[in-house]
Amino acid sequence: MALAVDVVVRYRKAVTYGVHAVLAALETSGVRHRQLLGVTPEETAAHIAASRADRVLVLWSFYSPDAEAMAAELAAVRSLSEGRGLHIAGGVHATAEPQQVLDAGWDLAAIGEGESTIIALVEALRRDEPLTTVPGLAVKDADGVALRTRPAPQLPLDAFPSFLGRKGPIEITRGCRYTCRFCQTPFMFGGQFRHRSVASVREHVKGMVEQGLRDVRFITPTSLSYGSPGPDPDLGAVEELLAGVKEELPPHGRVFFGSFPSEVRPEHVTPEAMRLLKRYVANDNLIIGAQSGSDRVLAASGRGHGTSPVRDAVRIAVEHGFRPNVDFIFGMPGESEEDQHQSLVLAGDLAELGARIHTHTFMPLPGTPWRDAEPAFIPLATMRELDRLAQRGDAYGHWRRQAEHSARLAETAKAYPRRTRRRRTD
Repeated sequence: MALAVDVVVRYRKAVTYGVHAVLAALETSGVRHRQLLGVTPEETAAHIAASRADRVLVLWSFYSPDAEAMAAELAAVRSLSEGRGLHIAGGVHATAEPQQVLDAGWDLAAIGEGESTIIALVEALRRDEPLTTVPGLAVKDADGVALRTRPAPQLPLDAFPSFLGRKGPIEITRGCRYTCRFCQTPFMFGGQFRHRSVASVREHVKGMVEQGLRDVRFITPTSLSYGSPGPDPDLGAVEELLAGVKEELPPHGRVFFGSFPSEVRPEHVTPEAMRLLKRYVANDNLIIGAQSGSDRVLAASGRGHGTSPVRDAVRIAVEHGFRPNVDFIFGMPGESEEDQHQSLVLAGDLAELGARIHTHTFMPLPGTPWRDAEPAFIPLATMRELDRLAQRGDAYGHWRRQAEHSARLAETAKAYPRRTRRRRTD
């Protein structure tokens, strides 16, 4: 007889997109289980303690800057639930740092994309099978070293829904062919684009409309890359997507594209692309990734463009009625005061053209080529200029908080050199 399994989720608004995708895969798999959402540590612990199931699987997902805070929450939940439950961490941090995650108190780390792994894991718990048979996991051996099971497959996006019975943006592209040295996306999802089909997107929109929702947003690393396998946009594919979505929406429905939680690469901002968006989208802003005003730093970071396309993109977007929100990262490895000055000059010029500047501090994120890189020093003069831009209303962002995260991540990288052993259980 199969064992009963309860799946308890530490449900946080900061990571709902990935959690919704994992839960949707599990819900549509046909694997019997019960789901419970804990929106606080106390509610999570109460669900665990009250469960009458044979097995309780507790799902956690978090980004690297939140790892320390989530470890503290985990300890609190374990104490409140008297140690019951099998706790698994997923997401980009767990994928990149399974040893650190296991040492921090989780029983398992999910490696890579979680849809196939969660289905196989719940099945294994129901059948009381060894967890080493489950793909995409890291478990501790007798010496406390993280050992990996066989990799979970990377399936087409249409294989699983983005969400089921919950609201949220639709994931239309996974993976990224651009290898920015500070970004976790290519590491987590691969260095090629995988696009959800227009038919699948339309099915998602139909479900949203049935729930009374009228606004549609998307998750993608680079919006105008939809439908394209390479560096050049396929505007025909983008129009097919946007037109298809509009057909599924009621007259008062709205499409948001190229705005949060997605962005547009500067070299993709052309008059033709902007005219296309104006025909379909409701947003009057675009998120454009610039990252630096120094061509030298852009080249070192692997961005694949210089500063000229950034200036052109802002001009073109403004001319077509959009307000650009332009991302800048300060403190990237090897960045000099002159590089930072060039970024400040460019940021000021773009603000004069009508852009808002979204300021970030470089963080040595796990899994990236710059995971072990030393963040550049940000002098007081640069900080004052960023504050001045913010006071004028030309800049916004949590760069000071990110500076604290950056220091903590740098220390974690030093404490955990790359030493994870592998084991395949085919």
